[in-house]
Amino acid sequence: MIKTLKKNWLVLLVVVFCYWAIKPFLSQGFFPMHDDTQVARIGQMFTALSQGQFPVRWVGDLGYGLGYPIFNFYAPLAYYVGAFLALFTSSFLLATKLAFALSLIVGAITAFFLGKELWGKWGGFLTAVFYTFAPYHAVDLYVRGALSELWALAFAPLIYWGIFKMAKAKKASLISVAIFIFGLTGVILSHNLSALINLPFIALVCLMILVFGKNRFVFLKNLSLGTVFSLGLSCFYWLPALVEMGETKIFGQVGGGADFQDHFVFLDQLWASPWGFGGSALGRLDGMSFMVGKIHLLLIVLVLFIFLTRIVLGKTKSLLVGGLVSGGFILSLFFTLSISTFVWQSISPMAFIQYPWRFLGPAILFGSVLAGAFPFLLIKQKNVRIPLVLFLSIVLVIFSLKYFQVQTLVNKTDDDYLNQEAIKWQISKVSDEYLPKDFPVPQKQEEVAWDKIVVLSGEAKIKERENLFLRQEFLIKTEGRSEVLVNTAFFPGWQAKLDEQIIVPEIYQGKMKFVLLQGEHWLKLEFKDTLIRRIANYISLASLLAFLGFVFVRKKKSA
Repeated sequence: MIKTLKKNWLVLLVVVFCYWAIKPFLSQGFFPMHDDTQVARIGQMFTALSQGQFPVRWVGDLGYGLGYPIFNFYAPLAYYVGAFLALFTSSFLLATKLAFALSLIVGAITAFFLGKELWGKWGGFLTAVFYTFAPYHAVDLYVRGALSELWALAFAPLIYWGIFKMAKAKKASLISVAIFIFGLTGVILSHNLSALINLPFIALVCLMILVFGKNRFVFLKNLSLGTVFSLGLSCFYWLPALVEMGETKIFGQVGGGADFQDHFVFLDQLWASPWGFGGSALGRLDGMSFMVGKIHLLLIVLVLFIFLTRIVLGKTKSLLVGGLVSGGFILSLFFTLSISTFVWQSISPMAFIQYPWRFLGPAILFGSVLAGAFPFLLIKQKNVRIPLVLFLSIVLVIFSLKYFQVQTLVNKTDDDYLNQEAIKWQISKVSDEYLPKDFPVPQKQEEVAWDKIVVLSGEAKIKERENLFLRQEFLIKTEGRSEVLVNTAFFPGWQAKLDEQIIVPEIYQGKMKFVLLQGEHWLKLEFKDTLIRRIANYISLASLLAFLGFVFVRKKKSA
């Protein structure tokens, strides 16, 4: 253990540097952010898991108290992390803050190992610091509150670390394939849009390695194996999400206020744009910043100049890697600008990304890797390289501290986010795109489903026997013909039993209505996996077992 710590002591120093980026999360209370749903979502995830639901797809209190399948469509990994952290804390708010902070720390560590793979340990250290203190990270942390995207940013370096390790491998490589699998699976399960955003860069990097790299057959074999395992492991999420997306209101989010054409970045905004806690708006009316970072850009331009000089001088060492990283950075920025409109219009799925500035995610990763190349390219002497790297890192942290701050701290507790009014009304309004399509969204607080079951007509006495996210059971005594309405949004998978007989409910305003005759009745509702969800679950389970078998066999062969 001590030997391992000595070998990777720079990782610990990277974590120490992270303190200044996450310091506000260590304060009491919380702060306002664009996506103010995170505490409630982690709370709902925790409840679902505690009720035995896995994988979690349906939550019962969000969706205006009607429940909805948010984790069938919204990538769940960040919320699994938050729910796990909640096991060790006395507060969902604290678990949420730790989930935010941990995403940045994990991202710093993965960026370190990516940079180390390419430029050595001090290049890795500089890569990690520049990645951590990129302004876009501050935007996601303290302005947008984009927990899922932050975890995708944390896993993304693993994808490229795995790719570059596979490119060097002369034979099948368990470690490089495993790194790639963890990275790609992590990004898919953290933020599906980030997976879509990274897809062209992954494809281009791999294509260039196949064309210009060595050991191409081995690389292709490792890459194919890693891709199959990643898609298989994450299949429980992405396959149902794709197949069942049409059952939700999600397509209504494309266009209007979220039309990509309204949210391109102006070129000068990449250098300097006013820092703020507002949102993205049409033209230059943005209330948030889209800076890459001045120190970042200055060092990146210097490194690009060094790479060009080396090309002119005929020095080919690390030329392929430098070209791939440089191309990735330039292409990322290209997609943020309006000159890329023709690409956005030609590839229709890109409309789901909504905001072109989301490509700042890969931009800060490739840009930070370029910055990390500086000591590798320019300086050979360790006695000069180390002080320079530390100096640049400290200067960057000091210059960046003004961005890694909250707008204001407020004295918030768990109850402020988890009380019934907050969950069923205030927070539900923020994110209701995964409600069933054609569902009449409540416009007033009075329309929220405060009671799980109500009598529409006739006389009936109702005794609630069970009210879990996936199972609801009621004992109903009627004096005559009566109609009862269960305030649960109907979505494929809900099964109803009346007196142990499966029946098909009438869908009334998106909810389930039942007509009961006089007498005593047992009404049971259960949310079950559809065929496509079961298939996806089995594929993921089979992939996990196959991966464990793959690891066992490879280790046995190398023993």
